[in-house]
Amino acid sequence: METQIVDFVPFLAQKAGDFILDRWHDDFFVDKKSEFDLVTSVDKEVEELIIGEIKSAYPTFGIIAEESAYESGGDFGDLSKCPYIWIIDPIDGTTNFSHGFPFYCVSIALFKNTNYSESKNYDYIEGEIVAGAVYAPKLNEFFTAVKGQGAFLNEVPINCSKVSKISEAMVATGFSPYDREKNLPNFTKALKKVQAVRRTGSAAMDLCYLAMGRLDAFWEYDLKPWDIAAGSLIAKEAGAVVSDSNGNQLDLFGGDILATNKKIHKNFIKIFN
Repeated sequence: METQIVDFVPFLAQKAGDFILDRWHDDFFVDKKSEFDLVTSVDKEVEELIIGEIKSAYPTFGIIAEESAYESGGDFGDLSKCPYIWIIDPIDGTTNFSHGFPFYCVSIALFKNTNYSESKNYDYIEGEIVAGAVYAPKLNEFFTAVKGQGAFLNEVPINCSKVSKISEAMVATGFSPYDREKNLPNFTKALKKVQAVRRTGSAAMDLCYLAMGRLDAFWEYDLKPWDIAAGSLIAKEAGAVVSDSNGNQLDLFGGDILATNKKIHKNFIKIFN
C-alpha cells in the first residue's frame, strides 16, 4: 500500500500546480495575514483542492496545511492515531505569485507517523518524511523524492554540488515577514565569507535548487513545517546535509534550518556560532 500512497504525492502536486497555472492570468483576491505576509484566493482554492483529494482517497490520514493552520490558530487536532500525515504548502512563494514573479511552487510531503510527542511550538508527531514533491508550474520544474530512492527533477536524477570552499559557494536565505531582524547577523556573517547570497522568496525551491547543485547552501529562521518538509527530503536524497543552524537534528516545527552539500556544512555552523 505504501507504494500507492507515495505515488499519490506527485499526483497531487501535479494537479495542484496545473490548477495554479490555469489561474495565473485570472483576477484573484490578495489579502494580508500581517503587514508583509500575503495570502491569495488561489492559495485557499489550491489547498481546498488538495485536501479534498486526500480526504477522498485517504480519509484516516492527518493533514497539516498552511492556510488551514492559519485559520485554526495552529490547531492541527489530534494526529496521534493517524498512520500518515500530509504536510502541504499550496503556494510556497505567495508574494512572488501575487506579483507575477514565477519563482513559486506547490510543496507536498508525506510523513509516516511512529510516535506522538510534543515540541516547544506544537503538539506534533514523530516519524519520518517518506515522500515529497515540489512543483514549480510556471518554470516547468517538478522535483520529487521517495526516502531511500534518490531525488529527481522532471524524472532525471539530481545531486547536490561538490563545492568545497565556502568562498566559492553561492547560497540562499530568507527573512521572516514577522521578524526580519532575526536573520541579519548571520546574513552579514555569510555575506563576508561566501561568493554570493541570493534571496528568492521560496524555501521549498531553495532546498530543491540546493539538491540539484544550483545552490551550495540554504538557511532560514521562523519557517513552518510546510515550508521545508518536502524540500528537506529532496535535498537529503540528493546528498545534502540538513540540520538546524547549530548542527542539531532538524525539527520540522523548530523554525530553524541549515542545509548544505556535505563539504561545507561544518564551515557554516562555525560561521553562525
